[in-house]
Amino acid sequence: MTDQDIFDFIVVGAGSAGAALAARLSENGRYQVLLLEAGPAKNFWSQIPIGYAKLISNPVANWLYSSEPEEGTGNRALPAPRGKLLGGSSSINGLVFVRGQARDYDQWSQLGCRGWSYADVLPAFKKLENYEGGADEFRGNDGPIRVTHPDERGELYDRLIRAAAEVGVPNPKDYNGLDQHGISMSQATISNGKRMSTAACYLEPAKNRKNLRIETEALTERLILEGKRVVGVAYNQNGKTKEARAGREVIISAGSFNSPQILEVSGIGRPDNLMSAGVKVQHELAGVGENLRDHYAPRTRWAVGKRGVTYNDKAGGVGLIWQALRYGLTRKGMMGIPAAPIRAFVKSSPHLDAPDCLLGWVPMLYEPGYKLSKQAGFTCYAHVMRPESKGSVHIKGPSTATPPAIRYNFLSAAPDVELTIAAIRMARSIMRAPAMADLDLHEIAPGQIAETDAEIEAWARAAGETTYHPVGTCKMGRDDDPMAVLNPRLQVRGLNGLRVADASIMPTLISGNTNAPSIMIGEKAAEMVLEDAA
Repeated sequence: MTDQDIFDFIVVGAGSAGAALAARLSENGRYQVLLLEAGPAKNFWSQIPIGYAKLISNPVANWLYSSEPEEGTGNRALPAPRGKLLGGSSSINGLVFVRGQARDYDQWSQLGCRGWSYADVLPAFKKLENYEGGADEFRGNDGPIRVTHPDERGELYDRLIRAAAEVGVPNPKDYNGLDQHGISMSQATISNGKRMSTAACYLEPAKNRKNLRIETEALTERLILEGKRVVGVAYNQNGKTKEARAGREVIISAGSFNSPQILEVSGIGRPDNLMSAGVKVQHELAGVGENLRDHYAPRTRWAVGKRGVTYNDKAGGVGLIWQALRYGLTRKGMMGIPAAPIRAFVKSSPHLDAPDCLLGWVPMLYEPGYKLSKQAGFTCYAHVMRPESKGSVHIKGPSTATPPAIRYNFLSAAPDVELTIAAIRMARSIMRAPAMADLDLHEIAPGQIAETDAEIEAWARAAGETTYHPVGTCKMGRDDDPMAVLNPRLQVRGLNGLRVADASIMPTLISGNTNAPSIMIGEKAAEMVLEDAA
């Protein structure tokens, strides 16, 4: 082994959290940092906002996982895409920027995760963002991630905002500020028509630092343990297994599917899971791979009789050429918007003090493969924001090259069923409000087959998908929680020299998209690691 194979810190995974973490750890120049990424450095489509439609099924930039078929959701294998390139899922996602509610993080603190209350995480959120609305007590405007209000306007959005008001849903100024409740145009990680991934915002400025080494197409095979201390990583690059040593720590930031996978193939987890996969037990830890949560979202589909309102008309045929030209000249239009340009955080009951359901509108209808439908219309997904249903992620064999078994267990908790039905009914109430009447709407799905609660539940189980927000599989918690994989400093319980820092650490799912919170976790983890190193 040569000197260049010894580092202070090794970060496994260059996604939303990992890229931010590696950039911050290398910022002061004191420490040698190795960042390992299983995928390539970049993909052309990852720079263009609409590129998510191209990358959702691209095996070069996407792990293309799918869940195990489960009876509760119609014995379907649900797609579970995850980014596999620098920036991870921040390079292939729908570009929507949502922090969640203050109560999400206060609940983490109440569960024993000291240092993770809203007051604790707010400085990290402000540190990571450059918000075009300016800085105030809730927002920051000098961080790496550019957060904007895309210049997307149109009759559909105007009518949705008016229709929401007609059913009691307000239009807040900033859903990432004091109050999330209401319908708003989506804030996005887009600037000048380009995706603001962690690859672009953290790694691009840092890549030439002498103390930061970034290795792409480097698949981590296992952690190297000496007793109860993790001292390095074995990874495969160009068909050859290599080893790198960490003098201080290894931090796994591989996401909610791959972080538990790496732990388990390294012999860290529940003994029966490990032995059934042919892995020798190195360290027993019952919670590894458990507590998987995600947002389960049935997509209602609506035909629009009025022409020229949705992108099925605006971008159909020669319209697509115009959209491409418009983007090339102005960086605006269909190619420069987030996946759901307008969203509503709604309450299932007026008696609640905060929203518990999310609605998001996509201003077009897609056919399979993200091909624009000839039918003019739009999609509205509806889901519970803080689901109680929990699943798992476990290895099927001793290699990280083998996809893990993902079991969501969606709608297994009764409150999730009740709130999913409520969310769909709320979506319908907005679509059927007077302000939408002139659009000549027709509900394609679920339509008349789902009017009673039982019918809506049956349709939701048969047709729902995830919104690609998996969390919780290496959750942090109190020392007396037998299912906590990490302590609140993100250190793996019972081992030295190892932490996890990504969405897998979340004990519960936050109220919205998970990209912004994942970057925040990277920022918080860097602070903790540097504090302990000092």
